[in-house]
Amino acid sequence: MVTGQGVVTPLGTGVDKFWAAMKGSACGIREVQSFDTQDLYITIAGEVPDFDPRERLQSKQLMLADKYSQYAGCAAHEAVTQSRLEYPIKDADSYRAACIIGSGVGGLTTLEFSYKMLFKENKRATHPLTLLKAIGSSASAHVSIEYGIKGPTFGVVSACSTATHSIGLTYRMIREGLVDMGLAGAAEASLNWGATRAWQAMRVLSPDGLWPFSKKRNGTVLAEGAGILMLEEYERARDRGAPILAELMGYGMTADAADMVNPSIDGASTAMQQALDDAALAPSDIDYVNAHGTATMVNDINETRAIKRVFGNAANKLSISSTKSMHGHCLGAGGGIEAIAAIKAMQENFVPPTVGLDDPDPECDLDYTPNAGKTRDINYVMSNSFAFGGLNAVLVFGPPPA
Repeated sequence: MVTGQGVVTPLGTGVDKFWAAMKGSACGIREVQSFDTQDLYITIAGEVPDFDPRERLQSKQLMLADKYSQYAGCAAHEAVTQSRLEYPIKDADSYRAACIIGSGVGGLTTLEFSYKMLFKENKRATHPLTLLKAIGSSASAHVSIEYGIKGPTFGVVSACSTATHSIGLTYRMIREGLVDMGLAGAAEASLNWGATRAWQAMRVLSPDGLWPFSKKRNGTVLAEGAGILMLEEYERARDRGAPILAELMGYGMTADAADMVNPSIDGASTAMQQALDDAALAPSDIDYVNAHGTATMVNDINETRAIKRVFGNAANKLSISSTKSMHGHCLGAGGGIEAIAAIKAMQENFVPPTVGLDDPDPECDLDYTPNAGKTRDINYVMSNSFAFGGLNAVLVFGPPPA
């Protein structure tokens, strides 16, 4: 069961603010403010606005952490608070809880700052906390300390599928009896000069905007943030009176084993089918799909074809959207943020839009909810994450048990 959720996004911090912005078709992609874009032709990104760690964080240790860990700590606090969990978790219960919070690149901004000190400013040493701030398991460790979680605690790394894999692994741990509950998701704060320079060298970034499934699309836009779910075994959640927001019903994961950049229809469609089979649902049961939808030329066409392969005639009855068009591509954190968007869509029977979709690509001919959201009955939802390297992960959510 999903009993809590928390987000930090370019559309705002907190699920209510995030969801209200998406319902209003807002866009969090703007000119970069946090670093100098000199010598870059990519000058836009999805930066988190108005994030002051002194106002957002409870832990003194997190105040000294990398921004990606701070985002994770903030989102985890919202999820824990919403779940009404009493913490720190004590005694034997602490070993029956997991904290699986990943990141695609970890503390990349800390590393850039440190390299600048060493190689540009000729300093003799870096900050003494550089290593602890940079490693990819820091976020999960910080959050486990905050809430007294002593069970499985580590970070997952699978590029843009990181959060989805983290949530899926925690789901499997609970279902198989290893733990009773867990915080799961990912955080990313990799917006800096060096990262942008590396991404623009691949020629996959747009200098203008992120327009999934559109004829005018010309690349994705980097963003940052965090998306965290609190997952619990049903009877435990029910017995302690936790709010049950949704049921995580199915999880699928595959690898293309084909190409580092160009996605495979086979890998994506098989992951979706696995998630449906795991949930014991037919394709026609799904009402809304939160698409990976990166606005790269190959991804959007291949995802459309993969959806058609899995859903058949039911694909024409689906509502689909890429919320990346509003919050940008949050890399490893994307799947957590988008899973929460899918859950909110199901809770409120409202499909968030794909903004900027004025002239669809003829090969992307499904209902991608252009520009404005819409109301419809939504019983079951799917969230897709298809990462570089051909790493695919898919989640299926349904309503709370009757």
